[in-house]
Amino acid sequence: MKSVPLNAFPRSLARRAGAKKLRGAGRIPAVIYGGKSKPQSLEVNSREIGDLIHHSASENLLVDLTIEGDSGAKHLALVQEVQHHPLDGKVLHVDFHEVSETEKVTIMVPVETTGEAAGVKTDGGVLEHVLFKLRVRALPKNLPEQIVIDVSGLELNKTIHIGEIKVPEGVEILGEKNVPVVSVAMPRAEEEVAAEAEAGATAAGDVEMIKEKKEEGEEGAAPAAGKSAEKGSAKGADKAAATKGAEKTPAAAAGGEKKAAGSAEKKK
Repeated sequence: MKSVPLNAFPRSLARRAGAKKLRGAGRIPAVIYGGKSKPQSLEVNSREIGDLIHHSASENLLVDLTIEGDSGAKHLALVQEVQHHPLDGKVLHVDFHEVSETEKVTIMVPVETTGEAAGVKTDGGVLEHVLFKLRVRALPKNLPEQIVIDVSGLELNKTIHIGEIKVPEGVEILGEKNVPVVSVAMPRAEEEVAAEAEAGATAAGDVEMIKEKKEEGEEGAAPAAGKSAEKGSAKGADKAAATKGAEKTPAAAAGGEKKAAGSAEKKK
């Protein structure tokens, strides 16, 4: 990885209010740590650092940092972390990690592919990214900005593993050699996915229906018998009421006739 020059200044304003004023003046807060020096708060030109990030393959940048007012030599540093605004994506803060030219460092490097996989082109497969970043160890000058994998010869149902990736001399990819990175698989048919979803829904419905029937058969038997008995009792009560009413009807009629005869005698 080739280092690029970058100017920095000791930070004059601190805390959140100070950071806001810095950004308003065209600078952003930063910090450098690591190495033999103590962590130092800095500020860098927002346009300058933004252009460096924009024109690089990734945010893995190696910079020769010149700090204003620092009588020492330039600081070789890696861009460790970049904080962006969640809406407009502008750079808000940068962390620099000072490194040595003679000591190996470990960083996460993005994985990119080139070419069209044979399994995609001729067999209708789908290229699947299993890993999007790999952990790489090397001297700062040998660090790659990204790892590019040629997938032109990748056939259907074939996979490229970590141990099969070719990297420049002096670069080591950390991790298990049999871990898959990129593969070509057959796409699942829409009908197959829909059928599985429908089968799952049907099975769930059957289980629920069986449960309801079981509950009715076990717990509903006794209430059903009680209901029949209650119905029979109601019918018996209605019959008794009807019989009692029938018995009262002749007496009531006789009383009516007697009352009518008495009224007739009084009139005479």
